[in-house]
Amino acid sequence: MFDQLKDQPADKILSLMAAFRADPREGKIDLGVGVYKDADGRTPVMRAVREAEKRIWDEETTKTYTALAGDPAFSDAMIAMVLGEAVPRARVAAVATPGGTGAVRQGFELIRMLNPGATVWVPEPTWPNHLSILKHLGIPTRSYRYVDAQTLQIDAAGILEDLRAVQAGDAVLLHGCCHNPSGADPDAGTWDRIGALLRERGALPFVDLAYQGFGDGLEADAAATRALAVGGECLIAASCSKNFGIYRERTGVLMAVSTDEGVSKVAQANLAYLNRQNYSFPPDHGARVVTTILGDEGLRADWMAELEEIRTGMQGLRASLAAELRRLTNSDRFDFLLNHKGMFSRLGASPEQVERMRAEHGIYMVGDSRINVAGLNARTVPLLAKAMVEVGL
Repeated sequence: MFDQLKDQPADKILSLMAAFRADPREGKIDLGVGVYKDADGRTPVMRAVREAEKRIWDEETTKTYTALAGDPAFSDAMIAMVLGEAVPRARVAAVATPGGTGAVRQGFELIRMLNPGATVWVPEPTWPNHLSILKHLGIPTRSYRYVDAQTLQIDAAGILEDLRAVQAGDAVLLHGCCHNPSGADPDAGTWDRIGALLRERGALPFVDLAYQGFGDGLEADAAATRALAVGGECLIAASCSKNFGIYRERTGVLMAVSTDEGVSKVAQANLAYLNRQNYSFPPDHGARVVTTILGDEGLRADWMAELEEIRTGMQGLRASLAAELRRLTNSDRFDFLLNHKGMFSRLGASPEQVERMRAEHGIYMVGDSRINVAGLNARTVPLLAKAMVEVGL
């Protein structure tokens, strides 16, 4: 029977990683894979994570299952971090998931249960796995404009015009902060208009919050998500991979915000049901690490301090790249980099220019010219700027 299977297209980012590893050049630069790297090119274990794991090692007495929804303490800690006091805890159903991707998948599954005929609206561009999962689930999609192709900044008018076509019962996927791949985020006024429009249209906001703390700070990065939650029902998929640096522990959470506590109890049962159908009990180690950090005043303070170092470091790299490009081109056309947030930015290069940077300069980035800003350092910023100019950007 296996001979009936069709080959699947290779994941572009994973293929890029393989090509980078196979490249023998010593000066090659990896700006493709979406993980944080320090100035030495390492993805470090955060200080608070190390300490939390030591405590867990000393104190944990069992490896038995927690619950279908995961440890309730993890959900409580994540809801407090993401939503603060925006909505009462009793109105938020939540389950632990294998990473943010697991939360996204469970969210799409829940949307299909809520309305089998729902269309999921996704920004153009978006993280490619969003579309891949939706296609696999057979959920219809439509795109809405997001970034202006010329300025590489938010196209607020395009977003609002396209979303006026959303139908009641549809879901709209939104990046809570640090949009992947563009790095462009709506301002507060635009977020308010998006929320009001979705309420008016009777659509369900679904926030993918993968980079809280990487943009304007831990609290500021949650502001748009909290405003949407205050406004009514919404789904939130939150990841701990980036802001806690625990990529391989696969730690995420899916939240469903209801307007009624009774409805929230039913939502909680349905989320647990979905966990049971897909993987039964979610992984616990990463969730326990996060819970330990967020529940201890000293660990939380140290984690927030290191997270802020990471955030400001990436801001500094953006500023350095923009300044070097301004020096080389005698133009401010790359200053959009200063307004982007988080790990990623799109440079506006064509696929041909991206390939030239790889072939001629050993600089690897995704074909749409998305770069991982955290893959840069003081030595490589001038090299990237020089390559961009030489390929005609």
